Amino acid sequence: MSKFKRRRGPIKREEPYKVNQRIRAPYVRVVGENADNEIHDVKEALQMAQDQGLDLVEISPSADPPVCKIIDYSKFKYEQKKKQKEIKAKSQKTVVKEIRFGPNTDDHDFNFKLKHAQGFLQDGAKVKAYVHFVGRSIVFKERGEMLLLRFAQALEEEAKVEEMPKLMGKRMFLMLAPKAVKK
Repeated sequence: MSKFKRRRGPIKREEPYKVNQRIRAPYVRVVGENADNEIHDVKEALQMAQDQGLDLVEISPSADPPVCKIIDYSKFKYEQKKKQKEIKAKSQKTVVKEIRFGPNTDDHDFNFKLKHAQGFLQDGAKVKAYVHFVGRSIVFKERGEMLLLRFAQALEEEAKVEEMPKLMGKRMFLMLAPKAVKK
């Protein structure tokens, strides 16, 4: 016999709201379109809900007495899910694009990467530009810092500098954020 117990059947999720017989308070305040907004005994409130063919749902359990609403619970859950999806869709996810330079990056490569960064910024993404120092090229820290400052200056129309160049290990970073998103 295994020392682990097997779980049989579907995993039950706990409902966020207490419904009908799960409401344990002796008295509740009943609110809603088809309620009188008064304090009732739980049994009385349940009877009111059953008469209308709806459910009694505890909306605010922390109130004194708890606030309940007479509604169709499945419809209520559906609307809550819909609201959550809407909120999630409206929240913006920040995208960070990285652009890598070497301490000895030439003008042509610099301009090429500059155009990429302008495109990223216009799409609303943040840009993390960095100079990667390989081997003994760490001696040219000043060159890398000058390159990043020149990059930030070239993008001052489209972006604002969030973090000035700073050295972390073998990389020197610069963070840029778009000034305004154009769509």
